[in-house]
Amino acid sequence: MSDPDRQANSRLGRHMMVAAWVVALGLLVAWFSGLVERRVNPNQVPEARSVGGVREVVLHADRQGHYVASGSIDGVPVVFLLDTGATEVAIPEAVAREIGLRLGAPRPVATASGIARVYETRLQRVELGGIVIQDVAAHVGPDMPGRHVLLGMSFLRHLELAQRDGVLTLRQ
Repeated sequence: MSDPDRQANSRLGRHMMVAAWVVALGLLVAWFSGLVERRVNPNQVPEARSVGGVREVVLHADRQGHYVASGSIDGVPVVFLLDTGATEVAIPEAVAREIGLRLGAPRPVATASGIARVYETRLQRVELGGIVIQDVAAHVGPDMPGRHVLLGMSFLRHLELAQRDGVLTLRQ
């Protein structure tokens, strides 16, 4: 084999090695991203079933003991944080804009952080797993941090809740 052929093969080998490392690192990043997302939201696809004509959704607690789950409001995907201490479904303003919600009258509400101003709204359809509730009272919080929608009692009061060992079962 001539010297130029050896140099070309050597360059090709180095390029192939670099490409292999780039692919391997890309796969690791994708895998770790999914791992982090599953820790933040262990219920990305809530476990739904029907038992004797009763719809059930089974949720697993995250590492902090919170129940976080993917669902939808008016057909738009959202991430819920179940909050039995919230009177209504509470939506951060940025998420409300994405859903296209109309804001109603402003009013004060008592929160864990004190009094806050929110805007009343109604949700046509809220879905969590196979459970669907229509015409749900909600409010939009202009100062709510993050992107999680607090799934409050205006939705949860229609369900039976049973919690045991980090598992929450919702029945409709």
